[in-house]
This record gives sequence, C-alpha cells and structure tokens, in this order.
Amino acid sequence: MKNMGILGLIAMIIVLFIAVISSLYTLNEYEQAIVTQFGKPIGGAVTDPGLHFKIPFIQVLHRFEKRILIWDGSANQIPTADKKYIWLDTTARWKILNPLVFYQSVGNERGAQTRLDDIVDSAARDVVSSHALLEIVRNSNRITEVDSSAMETDAGGRAEYEMVSIGRERLTHDILIRASELVSQYGIELLDVQAKRINYIEDVRKKVYERMISERQRIASKYRSEGEGKKAEILGMKERELNKIQSEAYKEAQKIRGEADARATKIFADAYRKDPEFYSFLKTMEVYKTTIGENTRAILTTDSDIYKYIKNIDIK
Repeated sequence: MKNMGILGLIAMIIVLFIAVISSLYTLNEYEQAIVTQFGKPIGGAVTDPGLHFKIPFIQVLHRFEKRILIWDGSANQIPTADKKYIWLDTTARWKILNPLVFYQSVGNERGAQTRLDDIVDSAARDVVSSHALLEIVRNSNRITEVDSSAMETDAGGRAEYEMVSIGRERLTHDILIRASELVSQYGIELLDVQAKRINYIEDVRKKVYERMISERQRIASKYRSEGEGKKAEILGMKERELNKIQSEAYKEAQKIRGEADARATKIFADAYRKDPEFYSFLKTMEVYKTTIGENTRAILTTDSDIYKYIKNIDIK
C-alpha cells in the first residue's frame, strides 16, 4: 500500500509537470499566434513576444509568421489587347496581417499560397489582356524618345514611333491594387507584385526582334542624318572662315607689296635724280642679265640703247 501511494504521488507529480509545461508557450519576435479550444479560436491574436499561458490539453496553439513571405507563381501564357501572346512569370511579397482571419479563412501558409495563386494570376491576366504588348514589355520611351514635331507620319497620319503611355511599372502596380482588394478578406497584406520574367511565344518573338531591329535602324538613320547635317554646317563654317582668313591675308600681302613697290620706286627715282647715267647703266645691266644667256643670239642695231654699252667694250 505504501508503495502504491508513492507511485500514485509520482504519477500525479508527473501529470502536474506535464500540465504546467503544456500551459506555457513562448513566442519569438518574428512569430504571432492564436489559441483554439475544441477547434474554435479563443480570444484574439497573440502578437507580443515572450512567455504566455493556455489551458493544457484543451487549448491548442497555432503559430504564424510575422515576417514578410514570398509567393512565387507559375509562368502563364496570356493574350494581350493586341492579340499577341506572352509568357508572364510573377512574384509577390506578402505577410499575415490578421492571424485570426487568416486561420479561419485559409488555415495555414500552404492554403494562403494556393489562394494567392488564384488571385494574383487572375489579376495579372485581367491587366495584361486589357493592354497592348508595348505597354507590358517596356517601361519608358528612353530608346524612341524624339521630339514630336520631328516625327514622321505614315499614310494614315500615325506617328512612326510608338510611344509608351502607361508602362510595365504602372501595370504591375495595377496588378497589386486589384489583388490587394481580394486578399484582404483572408487576413493577408500584399506588399508588392513584380513581373519576374516576360517572354514572347516563339511566333511572336521573331516578329518582335525584327521590329526592334527596324525601330533602331530608323532611330540610327535619324541620328545619322542629323550628324550629316551638322557635319555640313561645320564644313561650311570652316570654308567661310578659311576664305575670310585667305582674303584678309591677300589684302595684307597686297598692301605690303604695294608699300614695298612704292618704296622701291622712290629709291629708284632718287637714284635716277642723283646720277641718271649710272642709273641707266644699272638698268641696262639688269636687262643683259635677264635677256641674254649663254646661247642667246641677239640682233641689235648700232643705234640701240642696249647696244651702246656693248659697242664701247674693248675686246682683245
């Protein structure tokens, strides 16, 4: 009997210890929880970290993340408004905003991922199918940004360069807004939605590449034409400057030459006045030097002015 009493006491102590342990639980800073009793939530969400209490064996603890979670969808083939198909692969960041609503509506993170598959994919399909391919794959007019007054138009009067009015960034924001309105009923806050990958189906891809090449060739041709115009302008300025410099140099050279000729004429005139005979002799010698060479034959009359100095030479 004594041994039975000791065993009973030990059993009670063990049960009491287990009950105490089961009634205590700890939440980390990145956790939140709800407590259920017979499958029904008791009280509100427990969000404060630290030590907490619950009724053992009757109440059950359900832990949920406070941290930001990642949803990664599957690539879907979606038609655009201009009847072109693309593969769209999206990803999102979300967190559990209301653990009680979250537990009652989806139960756990796996159920939430399934709901996000439906909601985000549906919102992405709605947004993509209501916009043209250009708006989805591009975010700005950086490549084809040209002055609207310089745009060429085709026979229908449409601009040669297609412009982006909305862009991919705004469209992904629209997907976020649409999906956020639906996920809030599950106690979820959707923080961000991004297009992880956008790809064309094979028959569209070739046409897009050809269009990209053609578009950039048009832009290159425009820039090349502008460059040729600038080149012609620079060359014209160069020719004008060169002609101006040459004209001024010629004018200055003629001025200097005229002054030199005038000075030379004055010197000759002064020399002539001082000794006309000697001046005549020098000029005649210059004529001899310039007109009579080694094999030159000259026929002169005896009364010629050039001959008068030769006939007085005493030849021995």
